[in-house]
Amino acid sequence: MGLSWRTIPDDMRAFIEAQKLFFVATAPTDGRVNLSPKGLDTLRVLDERTVAYLDLTGSGNETAAHVTENGRMTMMFCAFNGEPMTLRLYGKAELIRPDHAEWPQLRLLFPEFPGTRQIFRLAVDSVATSCGWSIPAVGEMRERDELIDWAKAKGEDGIEAYRLANNVVSIDGLPTGYVSDDF
Repeated sequence: MGLSWRTIPDDMRAFIEAQKLFFVATAPTDGRVNLSPKGLDTLRVLDERTVAYLDLTGSGNETAAHVTENGRMTMMFCAFNGEPMTLRLYGKAELIRPDHAEWPQLRLLFPEFPGTRQIFRLAVDSVATSCGWSIPAVGEMRERDELIDWAKAKGEDGIEAYRLANNVVSIDGLPTGYVSDDF
């Protein structure tokens, strides 16, 4: 049923790029596992070993805390229509913020979104599929506007205040590395 590779095959790249929803899982060495759903036009397969996604301001910043601590990340993609399949990318992630030397070039790969916070780049060391036979087939998926509308309404100063209040430490008390001077 399942297959595995050390790099992203072309047909799996096409599957990844076709998904409107993906999931990102991280965990600290000691603490809670975090699993976040992601959407919008925020994912790019850079090459057969590298994937990046644009991270928008949200309720927390667990992924940043975990990646800062140990870099471990798993990304999961599920076929909610068409042939069933689940695909996972395993590897080490790097946190790229506006003060990072590569920010300008990576940022250009994504559309402009209010509340853009950071980019995570995953160095893939393993790719695996599983059957996905238990994943429900879902009708047409559509993108939601709520996060974008929320960020627009807050404005830059409101987003900054929100980040300082909610995105500086993880739920386990780990630092996320966010400081307002980065932005």
